[in-house]
Amino acid sequence: MASGGRRASGRRGGGGPGLRDVAVAAGVSMMTVSRALRGIDGVSAATRARVAEIAHGLGYVPDGHARALAAAGSRLIGISVPNLYNDVFAGILGGLRDTLGQAGYSSVVDTTDYDLVRERDWVERMAVWRPAGLVLTGCAHDPGLRRLLAPGAVPVVEVWDVSDAPLDLCVGIDHRAAGRQIAQHVAALGYRRPAVVGLAPGVDPRADGRAEGIAETFAGRSAPLRRIDVAGANAFVAGAEGARAVLADPADARPDALFFHNDNMAFGGLCALEASGLAVPEAIGVVGFNGLDLTRVLPRPITTLETPRAQIGRLAGQHLLARLNGLAPPPRSALPCRLVPGATVRAVGAPR
Repeated sequence: MASGGRRASGRRGGGGPGLRDVAVAAGVSMMTVSRALRGIDGVSAATRARVAEIAHGLGYVPDGHARALAAAGSRLIGISVPNLYNDVFAGILGGLRDTLGQAGYSSVVDTTDYDLVRERDWVERMAVWRPAGLVLTGCAHDPGLRRLLAPGAVPVVEVWDVSDAPLDLCVGIDHRAAGRQIAQHVAALGYRRPAVVGLAPGVDPRADGRAEGIAETFAGRSAPLRRIDVAGANAFVAGAEGARAVLADPADARPDALFFHNDNMAFGGLCALEASGLAVPEAIGVVGFNGLDLTRVLPRPITTLETPRAQIGRLAGQHLLARLNGLAPPPRSALPCRLVPGATVRAVGAPR
C-alpha cells in the first residue's frame, strides 16, 4: 500500500485527485510524479514544471504529513494579510487573534504583499496542515484558489472587504461606499478638481473600489478624477512623492483636493505640500483614510474616514468560531465607517 494509507490507485479515500490522476494527465509514472512534487533528483526541470502545473490545475494537494499533523491542525487557523507593518492589518489581526485565542485556537500568519498568486500558493501549502479554518484578506483572489477550497471543506472568512458572493463568509467594509462617503463630504465643501494618490490600479482592489466611489460622487460636477500612482513599501515616502507630482503642475491645472490611499500617505503628502510653501487647506485639500491614531496627535488633524479594524477582526473571529461549531452566521457582514472632519479641507471660498 502507498505511504500515508493512500490506495494503490493513487486516489485519496475522500475522492480528491491523487497521484495516479496527475500521472495519467502528465503521461508519466506515479513515481515520477512523486519525485517531481517532492523535489527529488532524477526528474528534468521541464517535467518537474509540467507535473507541478498539472497537479495545481487538478487541485491535487499532497498529504504526506497531513495525518501526522491533523491533530495539531484541528486547532490551527491560517491567516493571510498583505503585510504586517500596516496599522490596518495589524488592527484586524489583533482582533482576530484575541477572539480565536480565547477559544483555544492558535494561528499561523503569512503575508502576500498584495500578490494573489502568492496567496494561492500559501493556501495550497496550508492545506497540507488541514487547518480548522482560514482567514483571507479581501474578496479578490487568484482563480485557482477557488479550486483549492472546495465548498464546505474548510471554513473561510474574508476580511476587510465584502462581497455578495464570498468564498464562505466575509466581514469588512464596502470600500466603494466608503469612497462615496468621504467624497460627499469633500464635494459638499465645494472642491471640484479631485485626485487620488495611491497604488496603481489593479494592485489593491479595495483602494480601486474607493477610487470608483470618489469618481462616482464627483461625476458631472467636477473635472474627471485624476489618479496619481505611487509605489514603495514606505507609505509616508509614497505620499510625499504623490504630493510632489502635483507641485509640478501649473497652479491653475493643479488638483484642489488630494485623496490619499491611507492616513500615512496623507501625512507624507501633507508634509511635502507644506514644505513647498503650499498652504493646506487654503491652497489644496488633503484627505486620508482609516482614521489611524496618527491623525489624532497632529497639530493639523487630517480629514479622514475611520474604519472599524479591530471590530472587523473580532467579528470575523466570532463568525469563524460559530461556523466551526455548526452554526450559520451571515455570509456577508458590512460594518459602517465614521467620518472624521479634521482640518485639512475647508469650505471653498470661506475666509482664510
